[in-house]
Amino acid sequence: MKRLGLLVAAGVVIACRGEARPTVAVGAPAPKYSAMTLAGDSASTTALAGKVVLLNIWATWCAPCREEIPYLQSLYAKHQRDGLEIIGVSVDARGQDDAIQGFVKDFGMTYPIWRDPDERIQSLYLALGVPASYLIDRRGILRWRRIGIVSETDSSFNAALAEALAR
Repeated sequence: MKRLGLLVAAGVVIACRGEARPTVAVGAPAPKYSAMTLAGDSASTTALAGKVVLLNIWATWCAPCREEIPYLQSLYAKHQRDGLEIIGVSVDARGQDDAIQGFVKDFGMTYPIWRDPDERIQSLYLALGVPASYLIDRRGILRWRRIGIVSETDSSFNAALAEALAR
């Protein structure tokens, strides 16, 4: 009971400070996000304005991620010329760059990989696990989201992607 009281008190303090929880709703502007690439360069979703972006949160230790990455790679190869940018955001721990690079090579991933060992993206996008994916249109509006695997038989994803690419 004491623990519950502390949680409620913490929530009241946050509410009183006016700190807003991020909005991650389909149809709303996607939260702006930045990270470092595997090469150590800074990158941000802001720089991708005008492209359709699929942010995919993953990790080398994630079995479902291994299942979906070949499909994501095929999507990238098929639609990159149409303006699709897939960003793989690895939430592997610090010091795992060699493992990530090996994974990228083994899976033939040619789309950009960003690093987020502090898992900031999961808090910002309210992702409760990996994999998690977010489709953002050319104007920065979130058009589709999924906690779990993206597959080629997912009609809601396919429809959202086709609509975003057509605009």
